[in-house]
Amino acid sequence: QVQVVESGGGLVQAGGSLRLSCAASGRTPSTNNMGWFRQAPGKERDIVAAINWSGDSTYYADSAKGRFTISRDSTKNTAYLQMNSLKPEDTAVYYCAVPSYSSSSVYTASYEYRYWGQGTQVTVSS
Repeated sequence: QVQVVESGGGLVQAGGSLRLSCAASGRTPSTNNMGWFRQAPGKERDIVAAINWSGDSTYYADSAKGRFTISRDSTKNTAYLQMNSLKPEDTAVYYCAVPSYSSSSVYTASYEYRYWGQGTQVTVSS
């Protein structure tokens, strides 16, 4: 079994910043790919950013480019999402996900991820 736990969400004013953390534990490779997704009310769950197992390859959705940065701690299965210049449209539940197998490629589709966290709410006020 694999546990995925997100933290760091909250309420912030437009233009502010938040840093989300994701820790994976259990029966998962010691360093694994990780992805951040978000789901706003009434909308589908979309990818925000993803990183490969070694941290040398990343992916960003167009909405995140230039504002968000995904990174990882190479010593443990922990990833971070630094979110700057937040906008009200960034309001959503943010989920971290981990696949069954690590890869040098970046996984960008939700079906490629097997284990999901419970989500953390990010609310950006105008």
